[in-house]
Amino acid sequence: MKETTWLEKAAPGIADLHPYIPGKPIEELERELGLVETIKLASNENPLGPSPLAWSQAQMVVGDVNLYPDDSGFRLRNCLAEFHAISPDAFILGAGSSDVLNMVARAFLSPGVNAVFSAHSFAMYAIYTQACGATAKVADPLPADHAEMPYGHDLDAMLAQVDENTRVIFIANPNNPTGTWLQRDELKRFLDRIPADVVVVLDEAYTQYVEDERFPDGIEWIADYPNLIVTRTFSKIYGLAGLRVGYGIASPDLLGVIGRLRAPFNVSLPALAAAEKALEDVEFLKQSILTNSEGMQQLEAGFDALGLKTIPSVGNFLCVEFERPGGEVYDALLNKGVIVRPVANYQLPNHLRITIGSRNENEVLLEALREVL
Repeated sequence: MKETTWLEKAAPGIADLHPYIPGKPIEELERELGLVETIKLASNENPLGPSPLAWSQAQMVVGDVNLYPDDSGFRLRNCLAEFHAISPDAFILGAGSSDVLNMVARAFLSPGVNAVFSAHSFAMYAIYTQACGATAKVADPLPADHAEMPYGHDLDAMLAQVDENTRVIFIANPNNPTGTWLQRDELKRFLDRIPADVVVVLDEAYTQYVEDERFPDGIEWIADYPNLIVTRTFSKIYGLAGLRVGYGIASPDLLGVIGRLRAPFNVSLPALAAAEKALEDVEFLKQSILTNSEGMQQLEAGFDALGLKTIPSVGNFLCVEFERPGGEVYDALLNKGVIVRPVANYQLPNHLRITIGSRNENEVLLEALREVL
């Protein structure tokens, strides 16, 4: 009897799928190299930790984790509705915003249709598309020597990829891992040109860090574009990455389809409670923005002094270019107890994505780079 090869039995697209590679955990590096006091600047986490209000609320409900959470997320959806001044029916909750992205893909993508997104954008777009057996149509980004937005989304190139078989368009704004962004006017012109039966996903995981007044708030467009879904997360600026909670905002009709794919009780009880209070923690939000802004200036100055170029960013990270493969620099930094993120899988082999940390973490990184380079 022939031995079973499980990949032969898997759904279309799975055999050639390359799984998502997360940032290396601190515990793993310290275990492998016997290091202590390692710093991690690889996963765009908030260096201030979680929102204090959120953390306090999560602790209050831990004693009830023998009970299932409210499957509808009623309280959190109503808090979000008040926060964003939009109906509670316009929200769907997920275990991080990536959970919502997955629901969109599974609802609308299948063999014979396609999804459009830009090169150098969030790796999960390609993974979710391929897992559904659909075709990924990847648009070339703006060139590396573009005067204003090197490596940024080229919306004209993306539009040229859209055809009668396109079901979903993924746009990250700001984009991960480059940090590049789209302004309000250019993004709205793009939305106006997209067929009404194509779902546009506007992934705004890092939007709270942006201080540019020209930057769009996609939620304001939900009423005007029934095919638009905006995703947000509590993982980044609110410091709740370990709890896994995010949300999508769209018309109730669109959510009615996407919600059919939502797993029951997909957001945990502590995550729901923490997210509710995180929305109230205005002071923590302000401090996170300030810390990020000061850290951005510190790192940009430090990289410049080292002769390193960075891609313009409005997120909580910078994508840094080296004169040799980024993987070599990454390995050298690991040996000094500094974890950053190689992005060769994003077709950026000479770059590293580096999260903006605390002032001390940033200085440790810069000193390690001085020694490595």
